[in-house]
Amino acid sequence: MQKECILVIGAGGQIGTVLTEALRSVYGQSQVIASDLKPLPESSGPSLILNALDGQALNDVVSKYQITQVYHLAAILSATGEKDPLKAWDINMTSLLNILEIARQKPLHKVYYPSSIAVFGQGARHENTPQLEVLIPETVYGISKATGENWANYYHKRYGVDVRSLRYPGIIGYQSLPGGGTTDYAVDIYHYAIRGEIFPCFLHANTALPMLYMPDAIRATLELMEATSDKINVRTSYNLAGMTFTPAEIASSIQKIIPDFNITYQPDFRQAIADSWPASIDDSAARNDWGWKPEFSLDAMTKDMILHLQ
Repeated sequence: MQKECILVIGAGGQIGTVLTEALRSVYGQSQVIASDLKPLPESSGPSLILNALDGQALNDVVSKYQITQVYHLAAILSATGEKDPLKAWDINMTSLLNILEIARQKPLHKVYYPSSIAVFGQGARHENTPQLEVLIPETVYGISKATGENWANYYHKRYGVDVRSLRYPGIIGYQSLPGGGTTDYAVDIYHYAIRGEIFPCFLHANTALPMLYMPDAIRATLELMEATSDKINVRTSYNLAGMTFTPAEIASSIQKIIPDFNITYQPDFRQAIADSWPASIDDSAARNDWGWKPEFSLDAMTKDMILHLQ
């Protein structure tokens, strides 16, 4: 049986940094190739510079290293994407189609393509948003992710490509700084708290959004990719949830440990983006199909975040 060799695209990002190390702990350091547009910091395994928009360069890497799985994490996120929508569309879609075409031709064993709650928008149920729901996203990031889900489903149905996907909520982790997403306030707030600074939140106090702590996000990704094909019944993207909270609630959670912490509210253009997203997610399909179950609550996450950041 061929040994798995994994390529992580966007390995320098918030999720990619942590997921790369998790994959190396499972498959071996030399079997996971980390790639990004810029040189990556020294890590525990091989890395290279790769632009996923360059289909030939991507194909050459897959052939050279005999890649069997690709984790495609590179994307322009929601808030950043609104500053240059056409650039965000080009980067998010061209890179995915390059990978899917290579997967069809090689073929690769598996492809991982992360989606997002940004696929939901106008007309979607705001509370406990179901797996099968209308997708009319209101950001170019959400549009690209919803389109990517359909391309993933198409390549699976027509060509048999084993593409798997999760609709991530906001991801919170201590390993890296925010990267341009609307839910990034929930990462930034901990850094302000540790520094003893007042946090200027760009959302209203009562804006509820679904969130997930990084260890749960990584575990969900690995569990999805390690599940047998017969358990994967959703080939667009699985809803995924951990917890739902507001800026006021996360501030209160922090104040249990850092009583002097303060927050102010200065909503900007990201408020409209957040208002278009679900407040909570129904992830029963993931729970039923491959046994997903989150482990971290808000207070447990806060305790762990502060411990590591200190």
